[in-house]
Amino acid sequence: MRIGIFDHFGWAVAVTASIDHEVADRRRIELIEPGVTPAPIHYDSKRLDVAATAALVANVRASVARATQAGLDELAHFLREPVVSISLRRWPPDFPDDIGVQMRAPYEARADAIMYRQVLAAVARTLDWHVDLYDAKHVVDRALDMLGDRADHVLNGPRSRLGPPWTNDHRVALAATIVGG
Repeated sequence: MRIGIFDHFGWAVAVTASIDHEVADRRRIELIEPGVTPAPIHYDSKRLDVAATAALVANVRASVARATQAGLDELAHFLREPVVSISLRRWPPDFPDDIGVQMRAPYEARADAIMYRQVLAAVARTLDWHVDLYDAKHVVDRALDMLGDRADHVLNGPRSRLGPPWTNDHRVALAATIVGG
């Protein structure tokens, strides 16, 4: 099975598909524990100094790791076949790790989202899943090219077969399983 993730602050859409691109599961996964700030750099760093922000980020990352582990474990236990890969939205490989730098523009607008993706990748690797990164702007077009005549059935069919919700986030996550696989 292959999992495609479309992440948001604190939660993600997860679509799991077979090697034949049949949707086996789609769900919302919580990526952070309740009561924890979902965006420590973007929202909270404006009122904190670098040391306090770094401590907050460490606590948030730990919460994200625990919630992500629980969500992915629950999903994996639900599936009838083992997960072989997870596809996540790409982040810049040279994105700074330094919290002081992340607190400044243009980094502060993306630091929290990248944190979620990095934690998702780290947790997936502990589960021995291959991690693929995709470009959200182009992944659907790439999947359309790869699928040819089957594209509409594969990418849009789940809406009629499974019913709502089947949003663009679901479609992108499914496309990521196709391109990443």
